[in-house]
Parts: sequence; structure tokens; C-alpha cells
Amino acid sequence: MFTWKALIRTEHDLAALVLRLTLGLVMFPHGAQKVFGWFGGYGFTGTLDFFTKTMGIPLVFALLDVAAEFLGALGLITGLMTRVAAFGIACVMVVAIFMVHLPNGFFMNWFGNQKGEGFEYHLLMLGIAIALMIRGGGAFSVDKKLSE
Repeated sequence: MFTWKALIRTEHDLAALVLRLTLGLVMFPHGAQKVFGWFGGYGFTGTLDFFTKTMGIPLVFALLDVAAEFLGALGLITGLMTRVAAFGIACVMVVAIFMVHLPNGFFMNWFGNQKGEGFEYHLLMLGIAIALMIRGGGAFSVDKKLSE
């Protein structure tokens, strides 16, 4: 039977800590672009307009993307609801691969000679997210503290 304790259960795992902080710290600027317009982003309204009007994404999914990238990053950094945060980011990465980056091939556009970015970055992020969904938040996470 599924319980709250099962969702937050985690060991004092230093590898999970490293993965959690890496994914959270890399994802945070992307979420902050979408919410606050930091780091050259569009901000909340601009992001929602781009997703819904330019890309044709339904509003509910646009909001879920913003929440996954921003709140998910904060959840990972603190280790709160790690599996849920990682799941949200994993979903964002799968959608990004298939909706945007797959046609551009595997490699990132290191030399500016292809139409767009490939999906190698997204695949790495997806792998980290899946590992966190399996292992949980690890050492020094709010999940660990709550599960004691």
C-alpha cells in the first residue's frame, strides 16, 4: 500500500545528495527564467504566452512545466518531496526531447552549425531525475529528516 512515508523514504546516501543538488542547481536558473525573467528569461506572463500562443501548449501543461522547473528545482535543492520534484523534471525533459530537440540530433549545438540544440543535455537530466525517483533525496534532505 502506498503511503506518505514510502514517498519520502530515503537513506543517508551521499550520491543521491550530489545528484539532487546537481539537478536542482542546474534546473533552478531555467525555472527562474520562466517565473521571474531572470537570466534573460521571459518571466511568467511571457513564458505562458510563448508556450500557449507560439508553441500551442495548453495552459494547464504550460503551468505544470513552470511549476516543475521552478518549484521542482527548489524541492530538489532542499530535498523536499524529491521523488515528486524529480518526476516533474523528468516529464519536462521527455517532452522537450520529443517536441523540440529530437529533430536536431543527439549533440548540442557546440559550434552553431546546426538548426537547434540536440537532446544530449535533456537525456542527462532525465537520467539524473530517474535515479532520484529511485533513490530519493539522500543525505541532508528534508525528506530524510521527515522520515526519521
